Amino acid sequence: MGGRAGQSRGAGWGRREVTGPRRFLSRCAGSVLWHFRPGSCLTSPAAAALRPPARRTTTPTMPCEGTRLRFPPCPTARTPFPLVPCAGMPGRRHLPRVGARMTLAAGCCQAESGPRCGGLRQRRPRRPAGEPSRPSPLPRAWAPLEAPVGVWAPLAFVTLLSFASRFYRLSEPPHVCWDETHFGKMGSYYINRTFFFDVHPPLGKMLIGLAGYLSGYNGTFPFQKPGDRYEHHNYIGMRGFCAFLGSCLVPFAYLTVLEMSKSLYAALLAASILIFDTGCITLSQYILLDPILMFFLMGAVLSMVKCNSCADRPFSASWWFWLSLTGINLAGAIGVKFVGLFVVLLVGLNTVYDLWELLGDLSLSLVTLGKHLLARVFCLILLPLALYTAQFAVHFAVLNKSGPGDGFFSSAFQSRLIGNNLHNVSVPEHLAYGSVITMKNLRMAGGYLHSHWHLYPEGVGARQQQVTAYLHKDLNNLWVIKKHDSNTADHLDPSYSVEFVRHGDVIRLEHKETSRNLHSHQHEAPMTRKHFQVTGYGINGTGDANDFWRIEVVGRKAGKRIKVLRSQIRLTHLATGCILGSSGKTLPKWGWEQVEVTCTPYVKETPNALWNVEDHINPKLPNISLDVLKPSFPEILLESHMVMIRGNSGLKPKENEVTSKPWHWPINYQGLRFSGVNETDYRVYLLGNPVVWWLNLVTIGLYLLMATCAIVAMKRGVQLTAEFKELSEVLLHSGGKIMLGWLLHYLPFFMMGRVLYFHHYFPAMLFSSMLTGITWDTLLKFCAGRLSCSMGRRVYTYGTLALMLLIVYSFYLFHPLSYGMVGPMASDPNSPMAGLRWLESWEF
Repeated sequence: MGGRAGQSRGAGWGRREVTGPRRFLSRCAGSVLWHFRPGSCLTSPAAAALRPPARRTTTPTMPCEGTRLRFPPCPTARTPFPLVPCAGMPGRRHLPRVGARMTLAAGCCQAESGPRCGGLRQRRPRRPAGEPSRPSPLPRAWAPLEAPVGVWAPLAFVTLLSFASRFYRLSEPPHVCWDETHFGKMGSYYINRTFFFDVHPPLGKMLIGLAGYLSGYNGTFPFQKPGDRYEHHNYIGMRGFCAFLGSCLVPFAYLTVLEMSKSLYAALLAASILIFDTGCITLSQYILLDPILMFFLMGAVLSMVKCNSCADRPFSASWWFWLSLTGINLAGAIGVKFVGLFVVLLVGLNTVYDLWELLGDLSLSLVTLGKHLLARVFCLILLPLALYTAQFAVHFAVLNKSGPGDGFFSSAFQSRLIGNNLHNVSVPEHLAYGSVITMKNLRMAGGYLHSHWHLYPEGVGARQQQVTAYLHKDLNNLWVIKKHDSNTADHLDPSYSVEFVRHGDVIRLEHKETSRNLHSHQHEAPMTRKHFQVTGYGINGTGDANDFWRIEVVGRKAGKRIKVLRSQIRLTHLATGCILGSSGKTLPKWGWEQVEVTCTPYVKETPNALWNVEDHINPKLPNISLDVLKPSFPEILLESHMVMIRGNSGLKPKENEVTSKPWHWPINYQGLRFSGVNETDYRVYLLGNPVVWWLNLVTIGLYLLMATCAIVAMKRGVQLTAEFKELSEVLLHSGGKIMLGWLLHYLPFFMMGRVLYFHHYFPAMLFSSMLTGITWDTLLKFCAGRLSCSMGRRVYTYGTLALMLLIVYSFYLFHPLSYGMVGPMASDPNSPMAGLRWLESWEF
């Protein structure tokens, strides 16, 4: 017996017939580390060449519990369920590439040729005569997966389902739905090259416009309001483009989870959640920015994970490809919406962690560390910044015609737009009495000094004519500049000589349309406390001493002339000493939601209290060209970002618009009407599949519990099997990154002051869905590992299948939310959705 044990170390160890327990063990084990106990079977990191000398025994007894034995490889072994983790090389964290053919945990499953391991017939390895024996290959960490079938066939299947579910009934309804009003119209602006303003960066709208242009849309549909029928206009191209990108989310999630967990079932579960979620389908079928944002977001995450998998071969072609692709996707995510910064933060934290790990690797030289740092700086910082800047260069080059967004930007910015009244025009250079002017606040998106016939309501200061700041060009923005002590003089009369306005003069500003003077007094401003109210007062230019203002130019000496556009003006109220300014606050409906203008008693050199003269009409003065005032590209890039940030933070809900709070989102508390409000309309309702969303919510708590238990167990030194250690590694390392992504895309919304909607949660929902796939797959493997092999396999397979069937069945129940409902509302017993309104807050 001892001699045979010694002989087994040579090339012909399998040629001698072995009987009894040793025959059983030799046929089922493949380089295994076996902790023998009922239902336990774990692979070993040792190869045959690394086995310690066999222990000589005289009786063929089975090992007792906890005994470590090493055995030669068994070429016919199979796992009880796909992708079972096993022990890796000690001291290293290594997961094989996806699609590799891998050996399995020993002795715990049935083989293809028989029902029991003990009944297997050992296959003898054949090699040509004279060829030296080779050491058995080290066992890899997971179960066998044939690359063509084990990975790519399921990927093709879930991709096909994804595209089918997103493109099904894409043309319905044939009218404008929800925010198609905005983003479809902006696509038209790009086709017509008309400048507009939006609170988001331009990439998403540019791609929508490009898709419309390539599909034959001519940019003539007005997109005025939801419900407008498209008629003969070709809108399918823009919807199809968004549906295509939304369909790509499923294969991206599949590949990401597969790469992180090395589990086919985990990847299929995550993909199933996204395929059959009604909310993801709805959000992908319309002309919106959300599918474009999520496409780049998931692309960045997948590229990051793929790059991490190439960490063992840095600076290879694949490593550079995935690192560069990560940077490209980051530029795309930020270029669609500013919330793309959250995925930038996720990639940044992952990069810092990788560099910290490399710093602790003493085998790397400082030169190599420097190369790693520079590679990441180039691919993840400089490349995204260059691409992001290029997007704005294209944006400004395409939108070169004046449009509805002009008033949000400075006068110098407007001078570059074809068709704007400041483009290639000549105006009088210096301000004179009798000139008709417009005054623009220097605060970004501050607006023009404006008045109209409407009065302030009762209880809001003095009931006099409203004075506001208006963001658009309007005849009510025109003012006539007059001397403070002259009510009747017509300075435009040819008999009067030209008299220029100078720094320090006391003037009156008369509203051209209503003939009332710019006025202030010590009544409190309507929105900003401790500021004074500004009104229009008087009749035909006749008022009182509260109409007098001292005009001053920042940085100029008394007596100097005031220049159009270039002089920064401050208007100081003579009676109270306060300064005219724009508070930036939006007035209520009685103020037509225009911007509040106040007179502040606090003297501060801020853009809110500074103005410039933009339009200047005076036929008695010579004109100069404004071409010299056109700003440079860095200046307009900076200004556009300031305007976008201010506009984003100032967004307010529209009338009858359904808004929500962040705590509503994970529980699927309330949806959004995309189309239709009654039983005669074609109704589409944005709501997540309740089973999917509540499963994701439960999984977040389950993950935290499992991760806590795993951390505590390792901290306390609990002796875990190699299999459980591998599962814990996947749970903590891979699941931890996904959990961090969910937190980064969800928690910041609690700190935002702008209006929020349900669709803002969907990027975080992508991460929670991937976390659900990893967590439940790990949990089922933990449970299966505690059972006998055949029972464990059934528990794992049937548990995963039950989750998928539950998701599919819930989609069958709620699919009309995405594909349209006609007929009675869900509260009616005759409705096809009767009994499915599980929460009172759901409105379908």
